[in-house]
Amino acid sequence: MTKTLTIDGVTIPFEDGQTIIQAATAAGIYIPHLCHNPEFTPHGSCKLCTVKVNGRNCSACTFPAMDGQAVINNAKDLNADRQKITQMLFVEGNHFCPSCEKTGNCQLQAVAYHLNMLDDHFPLFYPHRELDASHEEILIDHNRCIFCTLCVRASHEQDGKDVFAISGRGINKHLIVNSETGLLKDTDMSASDKAAHICPTGAILIKHTAYQVPIGKRIYDHQQIDQVTLNSESEHDK
Repeated sequence: MTKTLTIDGVTIPFEDGQTIIQAATAAGIYIPHLCHNPEFTPHGSCKLCTVKVNGRNCSACTFPAMDGQAVINNAKDLNADRQKITQMLFVEGNHFCPSCEKTGNCQLQAVAYHLNMLDDHFPLFYPHRELDASHEEILIDHNRCIFCTLCVRASHEQDGKDVFAISGRGINKHLIVNSETGLLKDTDMSASDKAAHICPTGAILIKHTAYQVPIGKRIYDHQQIDQVTLNSESEHDK
């Protein structure tokens, strides 16, 4: 017997072991997210994927799909909270989209457009964060890190290297490099590693490749993030 749940009143099937976001993606329903990637262990850190499950707020990327669940995703209050979270991500870092090499390919920027974020709303923090350009192939711009832990999980789970970790709490939270000097050049990371390509913002960049794809011809210049995400993550789950 097929197990089903409803999302915004639409009945969808799911398989045992799937989370709500996996079931939604398979059914062609987009739930906004930044820290989720189907290739890695769910983390639930960004909270953009928060949905109401039988009236209770839950992270769709970590909460298991269960028979008979009533899930609310596209609701005014949820989208308002998602917009506020996205605004806070912008002001807690130094995100200046017009001057960022990742513009047009940035998931944070694309989510902001999807949620109709028109301004930062909150005062900018302007934290003092440095660049690490020590590696021959890879640059880290800590100004753009949103602590999604995707690079941490990719390095550990796929690359088998444990190059990155997150340290500190609150405004003092920061991405660290696991080397004696704290510099990326003193790790065994390479440009072919998954961790070098998984960042949803412009925090981790491959050197010597900037603007090879011109602005105006980039991923989110032509498609909104919901369609891009559904296509790519559905393909991964096959």
